[in-house]
Amino acid sequence: MDHAADAHRTDLMTITRFVLNEQSKYPESRGDFSILLSHIVLGCKFVCSCVNKAGLAKLIGLAGETNGEEQKKLDVLSNEVFVKALVSSSRTCILVSEEDEEAIFVEASKRGRYCVVFDPLDGSSNIDCGVSIGTIFGIYLIKDGGEPTLDDVLQPGKNMLAAGYCMYGSSCTLVLSTGTGVNGFTLDPSLGEFILTHPDIKIPKKGKIYSVNEGNAKNWDGPTAKYIEKCKFPKDGSSPKSLRYIGSMVADVHRTLLYGGVFLYPADKKSPNGKLRVLYEVFPMSFLMEQAGGQSFTGKERALDLVPKKIHERSPIFLGSYDDVEEIIALYAAEEKKE
Repeated sequence: MDHAADAHRTDLMTITRFVLNEQSKYPESRGDFSILLSHIVLGCKFVCSCVNKAGLAKLIGLAGETNGEEQKKLDVLSNEVFVKALVSSSRTCILVSEEDEEAIFVEASKRGRYCVVFDPLDGSSNIDCGVSIGTIFGIYLIKDGGEPTLDDVLQPGKNMLAAGYCMYGSSCTLVLSTGTGVNGFTLDPSLGEFILTHPDIKIPKKGKIYSVNEGNAKNWDGPTAKYIEKCKFPKDGSSPKSLRYIGSMVADVHRTLLYGGVFLYPADKKSPNGKLRVLYEVFPMSFLMEQAGGQSFTGKERALDLVPKKIHERSPIFLGSYDDVEEIIALYAAEEKKE
């Protein structure tokens, strides 16, 4: 790509322009949502820059020497960045972060109508080995009037207004849905802007990849074990599926969204409720999958129908191509009949 030529192009769709275009379809909108999103985007740019420098600072011995205080761990730093960005937007009232035990209630003078749930740096244990990591977020609108309460955020995922993730990998990619399809943006470092590079992402109806931590196989339930067996040894004469598992949810889901297939983190004997968190991992990713034409299932129900009781609740998850998830749903239904 010729960046010199690119710099003179004025037809690039930036994320700001994209969101404003979306907003113009709703004459009653006050622009609050666009302002909130621009603060999330700013947080993503900042974290992207920090992630890129993290390894270097460590290697050349800068860590621990800044003003004599220990350099902050990247996940803690990312959390502070997002909390500050969201509070300063004056558009939020409740924030739920993977890093914070309790929900954050924004002070009345800076309060707005939105609740944001987020994992500031998902997969952060992978930082030192150069594997893609990311930020996941979901946005709810609170009911008008009255003081915001935890119930405003303990809503099923289908009530989300928007969801997305930003992946910090070989490039910085932001994938977003505001409820009318899924779009992907890539950060152009020379412009400092996210540019629309993946318009209207649709997941293939059926995929050739399955993605799961096979190390947990001995603790799986019947339907999960059966499905994985079917992936490896298909009885219908089709080719076996390929296994791809990065261990960073953002990267695994991103690949699933673009190439198709299925990503699963099932319940097992060790983790009877699965391991992924409902509000800021399962819901946003399920929202994106459905918006892209895929499905998401908990082993009991459609993931977005789940009503969380606690902010850090966990759930099993099977998400991806429509037909692949349909097979998993059928296996669980058959198991239920037997019981």
